[in-house]
Formats: sequence, structure tokens, C-alpha cells
Amino acid sequence: MKQILAGLWLIFPLFLWGQIGGNNVYEFLNLAQSPRVNALGGSHITAMDDDVALAYSNPASLNPRMDQQMTFSSEFYFKGTGIVHGYAGYGHYLEKRDLSLHGGIQYISYGTFDARDIYANDIGSFKSSEYALTSGVGKQFSEKLYGGANAKFIISQLEGYNSIGMTFDLAAMYVDTAKNMTASLVFKNAGLQFTSYDNEREPLPFEIQAGFSKKLKHLPFRISVMGIHLQRWNIMYNDPNKEDETLLFGEEAQGESKAALFFDNFFRHIVFGGEFLFGKKENFKLRVGYNHLRRAELNIGNLRSLAGFSGGTGFKIKQFAFDYGIAFYHVGGTVHHLGVSTNLNKFKK
Repeated sequence: MKQILAGLWLIFPLFLWGQIGGNNVYEFLNLAQSPRVNALGGSHITAMDDDVALAYSNPASLNPRMDQQMTFSSEFYFKGTGIVHGYAGYGHYLEKRDLSLHGGIQYISYGTFDARDIYANDIGSFKSSEYALTSGVGKQFSEKLYGGANAKFIISQLEGYNSIGMTFDLAAMYVDTAKNMTASLVFKNAGLQFTSYDNEREPLPFEIQAGFSKKLKHLPFRISVMGIHLQRWNIMYNDPNKEDETLLFGEEAQGESKAALFFDNFFRHIVFGGEFLFGKKENFKLRVGYNHLRRAELNIGNLRSLAGFSGGTGFKIKQFAFDYGIAFYHVGGTVHHLGVSTNLNKFKK
């Protein structure tokens, strides 16, 4: 089983050696569920609008505007790997109970692998995939305070090894419409394995996130700052082959000073995102993001690359909204993410 998992992680750049996420099972739960989230750095929990895909990462963002909203997205990884990741979701509002609900499915297919015996003889092929069936509820508790919870039922199939588990999310969100400001706190992926791959239960990717967003008064721009992996302070990797590193603002870390290590580790906890909102109804959007943890773990020495940066766009045409996101993980390639959403209420008019 360990050999199979190692092979999956090595072909999948998100899980190269040194990646903090490689310590847990069901790591696909941390992948961006929509092009919008991908474009904003891979983590975004502070927007509240009609985008029902956001409820996957923050159930407190559920609100009546998501009623009968449907969303579909697919994420395509590097050419030749055969890896496809996607999400489909739906929102519904119960007016009598003043509750917003959502349901969805997240999936990832790792492609087809060659199967070999202990002597390296070809004995066929196999496929591996994982799924998470998600349901959640959100409610407004006061003028500015929202809360929500998710439950995710997980099925993982890696060759002849199978695992079933369940995780839960708990979230709170503060929304100040007068100041165009939101803040969120989310406890993600707390749960357990019901059945393990090889008679040994493994840790799940539990994470605490916090975020802040604000729409500028005189500019159609919303800036966001996300705090990730807040349950653990030191998320650096001790790489014996590490050379001088370029920090967030372009300066080089001199040696292994305590200050350089502190700021490098600090910024690994931060994801920056920005969203330009054009038009009276904000029908056209441009997005940018920066994830320093991703850059620090996947950038190659002093070789210049866009690792850690991301971007994308979103626009509406009649009843449909289209989104595109691109994320730069590694010099070996990029990730492209496409999505479409619509509201069934619009077809009834």
C-alpha cells in the first residue's frame, strides 16, 4: 500500500516531498473546488454571494441567494498524467426555517497505472479515484453573524485498497455590509476513517483557517488575506539541499538567520487574493492570487518561475456564469480550472 501511495504522490506535484499535506489521507479534500478559489490562491473563505461552490470550504457563506444555484467545474492537471479533479454542487433555501442548504460531490481520478509484480513483470493495469459526498447547512444568527456546518462522506479506492471515512467542517462568518468587510473562521476536515487501507487508521487533513476580505471604497477591487494551517505554527521543511531562497518580496534569505526563518514560516501561513469587479452587477471579474507555501515547497532553487501565483477570470452571459482559473505549481506545468454555474430560478421567469 505504501508503494502505491508513494507513486500517486510523486506524479502529483501537489504532494512532492516536503509538502505539508503529504502526512494525511484524503488529501484531495484540500484541492480548490472551483476556478474562483484556484485563481485566488487555492484558499478562499470570506466571500458571501450567490456562488454555491464557496459553501464547500465555508458553510457559513450559505445564504438565500444560493437558492437553486447549480455549479460544475473540472480541473485538468499536467498533460499526460490523466489526472482530473472536479466538483458539482447545488444550493437550496428553506424559507420557513430560514436555513440554507447545499449538497455536492467532489471527485478525483488519478488515471491509469501499470500493475507489476515483485519481479517487475507486467500484470495489467489499475485505476485509482476518490470521492467526497458533501452536504451542509448555514444560518444567519444575527444582523452580521452567520454560521454553518458540513459533513463529507469519503470513498477512496487506490488499486485493490479501499477506505471509507467522514469529516466535518464548522464555520463562523462576520459580514459588515456597511464597511464592505467580511471575516471568517473555519475548522475543516475533523473526522475519522471508518475503514482503513491496511488495518491501520491514518490522520485526516484537519486544518484551521481564518480570513479577512474588504472591498475598497473608491476602487472596484476586493482584497483578501487568508490564514491557513493555523493549527500548527512550524510548517517548514528541513531540506538539506536547500540553497539561498527568494522570499515574498524578492529579497534573498541570507543564511539561516532566525528572522529569515520566522518570516518565511509566517508567510507560508498566508494566502493573498484580489478580485477586480467590473460593471454595475459585477458581471465581469479578474482575479489574482499568491500562495507562499506552494511557492516555497515547489519552486526549484534559484530557477525563476511563477510557482505560487495564480489568476483567472469570471463573466456572466444571460443565465450562465463562466469561470476560469490557472494556478502555477511548478516549472513542469500549470493547472487549468474551468467552471460553469446557473440558477434554476432564472429559467422560470
